[in-house]
Amino acid sequence: MMQSKPALHSTTHRTPVGELTLVGSDRGLRAILWPKLSPTRAGIHPRPHRNPDHPILVQTADQLDEYFAGSRTTFDVPLDLQGTRFQLAAWRSLADIPFGTTTSYGRQAAGLGIPTAARALGAANGANPVCIVLPCHRVIGADGSLTGFGGGLPTKQWLLDHEARVLASNIVGTRWQNHDPVQTRLFMPVG
Repeated sequence: MMQSKPALHSTTHRTPVGELTLVGSDRGLRAILWPKLSPTRAGIHPRPHRNPDHPILVQTADQLDEYFAGSRTTFDVPLDLQGTRFQLAAWRSLADIPFGTTTSYGRQAAGLGIPTAARALGAANGANPVCIVLPCHRVIGADGSLTGFGGGLPTKQWLLDHEARVLASNIVGTRWQNHDPVQTRLFMPVG
């Protein structure tokens, strides 16, 4: 008996890094596509049905909004990844890179127990179908340089800067966390 492919749904979602196309099935998020990349060019067949109300897509959009607002540092949307065993392992390891930090392809490969596979990891990360949610933007060159990124290097830099800003603002704001919001406003300097 041949197993049928799950129905795919899509919507577009405006973000500070452009309008992203979200693609998902009933099992989970399948892809987040950069502007101008069609689902079929990204290897998603058959073409998804436009369905902005699909629960997986709504959950993904909400979590992306929270990420860009600085209130979310990890994602917990279910994933429906399609790839080789190696790609799946590479993509899943991206979720282990802490918010606001970076790693190199070599360190990522070593973490997977295959320290000589840095180039292969770079290729797998380049095919990461769920950018931002699985943060391939946090992987940089061994010398600290920004390397290839599907959304472009300026977008990669913007995402890293965004995470640094969020961490910096949370460090500054931690001493006020236990105060009632009304009291916090009373302590804020008047400018």
